[in-house]
Amino acid sequence: MQFASRLDNVETSAIRELFKLLGKPGIISFAGGFPDSAMFDVEGLKEAADKALDEEPGGALQYGATEGYDPLRQQLSDFMKTKGVAVDPSGLIVTTGSQQALDLLGKTLISPGDKVIVEGPTFLATIQCFRLYGAQLVSAPVDAHGVDTDRLEQLIAEHKPKFVYLIPTFGNPSGAMLSLERRRKVLEMAVRHNTVIVEDDPYGDLYFGEAPPPSIMALSDQVPGSRELLVHCGSLSKVLSPGLRIGWMIAPAELLAKATMCKQFSDAHTSTFAQATAAQYLKSGRMPATLAHVREVYAGRAQAMGEALKKELGDAIAFTQPHGGLFFWAALTGAGGKEKDAGAFAKKAIEKGVAFVPGAPFFAEKPDLATLRLSFATANVDKIREGIARLGQAL
Repeated sequence: MQFASRLDNVETSAIRELFKLLGKPGIISFAGGFPDSAMFDVEGLKEAADKALDEEPGGALQYGATEGYDPLRQQLSDFMKTKGVAVDPSGLIVTTGSQQALDLLGKTLISPGDKVIVEGPTFLATIQCFRLYGAQLVSAPVDAHGVDTDRLEQLIAEHKPKFVYLIPTFGNPSGAMLSLERRRKVLEMAVRHNTVIVEDDPYGDLYFGEAPPPSIMALSDQVPGSRELLVHCGSLSKVLSPGLRIGWMIAPAELLAKATMCKQFSDAHTSTFAQATAAQYLKSGRMPATLAHVREVYAGRAQAMGEALKKELGDAIAFTQPHGGLFFWAALTGAGGKEKDAGAFAKKAIEKGVAFVPGAPFFAEKPDLATLRLSFATANVDKIREGIARLGQAL
């Protein structure tokens, strides 16, 4: 078969390939980027599904509008208002997970050869998605406080990108939280350079202790002209259920219209039953308690992982303790003659019965081979301690 030339620029996910190695009995995995299924509010979702079928079975089971199920769009509008973002229901569309929002951005904004700036490191599926549409990706470096805004502005001035893609709050894989000062700088440079900023925010509600700064979109009122240059992608996958496949995109009306047209071609609309269930759940008022529980559990696991890494690996690994999200981002230092290549370390770790993801695939350019990503979301505290002890033995 002769396949489309656009496939020449992408390859199978390194993470998905790693999962093929996880069939070994007793393996402890820190590789996945998904929430713990034990955290799902099954009772609440069951009640929401029943209400959806009882109150409006036609709306829940019939074809629906491409833009989304109106009651859910209203609930999402209300949800965003609690985060400081005023958006009319007509100012957002429902997507099949936030992943579809990224695909729609690729379809509507990227022409072959266009430059797009992403964080280095960034979400692996973003790299694959944007490259599929022919983007030339440019990496802006990230530190413990998020993207380096001084370097980002230099790259914007140099490359004049179609847009900039950021995960400002507890990014995947970096776990970094963009500081309030840098968020304002991003808005200012967007206006200064007339550059579109895409803010992906699937993890913002998963904070430990103090809440993070407001989203870039929530701060846009402070920088005149910036709101018209912003796209915000949200998701219920990490905080409620990935299986619902509910995401949303807030964007200028012209872009939403183009995205809606492209969505018509791909899936007609996101599952109306899933949308009706999500709408009833948000309406029920159970979300705050669900989030509080999830934050408490994940905070304890993150604390346990940080302590275990210091105890078992010592100065052979460097990391910043995350304040939210699902991930640790770390780098092997090679101290004491220990392994410094995360890819080689991953193979040794599998032999010891523990898995993580090497960091190199998360870089669109100039990969750092010493880096790795560890997820604390799906293992309990005891498993985390045991798994990190195995990592220490493998190193």
